[in-house]
Amino acid sequence: MPRPGQVKSSATERLSDRIALGVLTRAFPPELVDEVIAECGRVEQRRRLLPARVVLYFVLAMCLFSGQGYEEVARLLTCGLQDERRWEGTWRVPSTGAIGRARLRLGSEPLKVLFARVCRPVATEATVGAWYRRWRLVAVDGTTFDVPDTEANDAYFGRPGSSRGQKRGAFPQARVAALVECGTHAVFAAEAGPLAVHETALARCLFDHLAAGMLVLADRGFVGFDLWRAATATGADLLWRVKNSAVLPVVRTLGDGSYLSQIVAARDKNRRADPITVRVIEYTLGPAADGTVYRLITTILDPKAAPAAELAALYAQRWEIETTLDEIKTHQGGPRLVLRSQHPTGVEQEIFAFLLIHHALRDLMHQAARDEGCDPDRISFTRTLRVVRRHVTGQAALSPLPTRPGTDPEPV
Repeated sequence: MPRPGQVKSSATERLSDRIALGVLTRAFPPELVDEVIAECGRVEQRRRLLPARVVLYFVLAMCLFSGQGYEEVARLLTCGLQDERRWEGTWRVPSTGAIGRARLRLGSEPLKVLFARVCRPVATEATVGAWYRRWRLVAVDGTTFDVPDTEANDAYFGRPGSSRGQKRGAFPQARVAALVECGTHAVFAAEAGPLAVHETALARCLFDHLAAGMLVLADRGFVGFDLWRAATATGADLLWRVKNSAVLPVVRTLGDGSYLSQIVAARDKNRRADPITVRVIEYTLGPAADGTVYRLITTILDPKAAPAAELAALYAQRWEIETTLDEIKTHQGGPRLVLRSQHPTGVEQEIFAFLLIHHALRDLMHQAARDEGCDPDRISFTRTLRVVRRHVTGQAALSPLPTRPGTDPEPV
């Protein structure tokens, strides 16, 4: 009688060798997964019922089918194989405890390394809505994820304050900062940490992923002298909103209504010995009397390269990162999402799995939009999510390995 999670099959192949993610295996091929597992030192010294490759795919599936229990996710991973009788052995769904222990063995590093390998900006020169003139539009922002109320999560992540009851939030929260390609919603860099770490500190860890030819949009919470200097050092151009209270003296007025100014570090505000020249664009949204005043600063100092009116209109693209985070947390994760991991390592593992799945979905949407010659924004994320979920359950467990020596693997 096999134990829970045990596979009885031929001596040359296990059911776990055949588990894949159907359409998503395109984004995460087994060969790459195995390479990442080896790089992170997670290769098993003995044959396990839940080897590292299967656990990594399971974590991805867990974040595709958010809200489903461990055992149900395991069933979804293998239902295609069993329904179509591609497996002649017997198999039992692993217990929740076995899966939890396997996730702890895997840790978060393989998911982070896989994210770094796979997640890149996906827009091509022909992608509609991804560019402004010669610049690729990207945005930086932060968000938080509610995590289970355990001692370990509370001690590591901390929790927000509250105006009611015990003056503390119901759940600990993990903070995440991300870089997103505005035109495709592809998250191509991310960093997670405790709630006490400000999103600007996490964002600074992402700047290695910026490059010349990018135009980075950010909200007024990000502007700071040191952060601005660090971002510009990458060669990227910036268009960031600043608070209306910021002191921006007019150095020279330009023909399009914008003006050159200087920003300095707070520690240098009296001497102004190390200023940075910026261009300022001011405009009002809504009726002149009570409309919202926006102040933007940019590294693009030449109005001919980017007129003020165009930059003012362009800044609305920053909201694409808000939509992206909503796709991950509300649609992919479900309303009032609380991650399921009881330990900080599992939380980080889960966050990067969510980001990996979202990137795979957005890459598919970009490919479809490119084939149709339309803007990726015209394709529904929720419909794509539903289609992929159906496709995974129909094609799950198609073998990424040959079923017999000398044969090719079945297509995935």
